[in-house]
Amino acid sequence: MSVDTLTIPTQTVSQSRISELDFNNIEFGKIFADHMLVVDYKDGAWQTPEIKPYGNMSLSPATSALHYGQAIFEGMKAYKNAAGDILLFRPLDNFRRLNISGERMCIPELPEEIFMQGLEQLLRLDAAWVPPTAGCALYIRPFIFATDDFIGVRPSSSYRFVVFSCPVGAYYGQPLRVAIEPNYVRSAEGGAGYAKAAGNYGAALYPARKMQERGYHQLIWTDAREHKYIEESGTMNVMFVIDGKLVTPAVSTTILAGITRDSVLQIARDKGIPVEERKVAVSEIVEAHKAGKLQEAFGTGTAATIAQIATIHYNGEDMNLPALEGREISNSIAAELDRIKTGQAPDAHNWIHKISL
Repeated sequence: MSVDTLTIPTQTVSQSRISELDFNNIEFGKIFADHMLVVDYKDGAWQTPEIKPYGNMSLSPATSALHYGQAIFEGMKAYKNAAGDILLFRPLDNFRRLNISGERMCIPELPEEIFMQGLEQLLRLDAAWVPPTAGCALYIRPFIFATDDFIGVRPSSSYRFVVFSCPVGAYYGQPLRVAIEPNYVRSAEGGAGYAKAAGNYGAALYPARKMQERGYHQLIWTDAREHKYIEESGTMNVMFVIDGKLVTPAVSTTILAGITRDSVLQIARDKGIPVEERKVAVSEIVEAHKAGKLQEAFGTGTAATIAQIATIHYNGEDMNLPALEGREISNSIAAELDRIKTGQAPDAHNWIHKISL
C-alpha cells in the first residue's frame, strides 16, 4: 500500500481548541490536539487512512478489545527546532516496536507508510500544538485495538489504528521515592512483558496504588521467579550508577526494550562511561548503598525521559541517594538528549526525523 501525504482524506476542525492551552502551564495528558489519524483493518487489509477532528468513537458493547485485552500502544514525542521545524525522536523505532507488540497480541502488521506518512500529515496539520516552551513537547500516542463485535475468545478479524497527541510538560514534578516490590509481579518469563500491551499496565495499577498509599511514587519490579533481580521501575526502565559504572538490567521477554533506555546507553558509551547490561540483584543495590557506591538511580522512558530516584525502599528501610545536583552522569546524559531532540546538538546516530512546514 502506498500512501501519499497529500492524498490522506482530511476533515479539519471548524475552530481550533488551542486557545484552551497555556503553554507556560501544561498539565500532562489533559488537553488534546485538534486532529487524529484513524485507519481500520478489515477484510484482511488496512484500509485508507483518514484524518478527522479529535473526538469520541462509537463502539459496540461487544467490542472484543474491551473483553479480551487485544490492545497495544506506543509513546513518542515531537519537538521544534530554532527554525520552527518539527523534530520526531526515533519514530521508526516506535513503529518497529509497535509491530513487535502486535505480533505478540495477534494484531496484523501495520505498514510503515501508514505510520510515517500519517504521522507527518497529522503533525503538519497540528504543528501549532508543538510547544515552543523549554522542557515541553508534543506527546504522541499511536495505538491499535481489536474491533470485532463478538463475544468469543479468539483473535479479532478487525482492528483500528489511531494516533492522537497532547502537549505535555514534565511527567514527574519531583524526584521519585520508589519501593522494591517483593511479592507482586509485572511480568513472567514467556509472558507479554516485552510488549507494550494495555493489559501489562492495568495489572500493575493495584500493587502500585498499595505502595503509593505508603508514601512512595512507584515500584521497582523484581523477577517473577525469585524476586531477587531488578527488572523495571513503574512504567520505566531503571538504571543505577554504581562506583562510576552505568548498570541496568538486560532486556528480556520480561523487560521492555525501551527506546529512551537505548538512547541513554548509547550516549553514555559516546561519553566513555562504562556501561553494563546484565542481571542486577536487589542485594547488589543494597550492598552498594551501604558501601557508599550507589551514586545515582533513575528511570528512563518517553514520558519522563530521565526520572531521578531520590529514595529506594526495601525490607522496611529507606535508602536515600545523593543529591540530584551532584549526579554527573544522568544529568549530563539528560542534557545531551534534550539538545539532540531539539536540534541543538549533532544527530550522530540519525535519531531525528525532521518534518519541514
